Amino acid sequence: MEEGRPIFLQIAEQIETSIIDGSLAEESQVPSTNELAAFHRINPATAAKGVNQLVDDGTLYKKRGIGMFVSPGAQTRLRQRRRDQFAEQYVQPLLAEAAKLGIDGNELKSMIEQHLGKGMHR
Repeated sequence: MEEGRPIFLQIAEQIETSIIDGSLAEESQVPSTNELAAFHRINPATAAKGVNQLVDDGTLYKKRGIGMFVSPGAQTRLRQRRRDQFAEQYVQPLLAEAAKLGIDGNELKSMIEQHLGKGMHR
């Protein structure tokens, strides 16, 4: 777990990442709050708070008496949200800095392609 960030948010983000990368498929069951708590050595209430946040935003749904499952369409929604966050956190500041330095779109594209060619993209 990462210092300085609420643990329940980290739990929610880890589940989201598993959905995005396909290791948790839509309609598949997610680990129980007790399993998450035992794995991360945290209070089950903290794990439940992270899972419930994902239920509240429609990423997971509950099958009464069975557990939590990944909602249909969750992967697409999460990918789009992460793309939007990526643009806000990285692309917008990149463009602002490029503008300050007088780097136009074509030059910026060329710089990115040059770095991709050096194998820095994965």
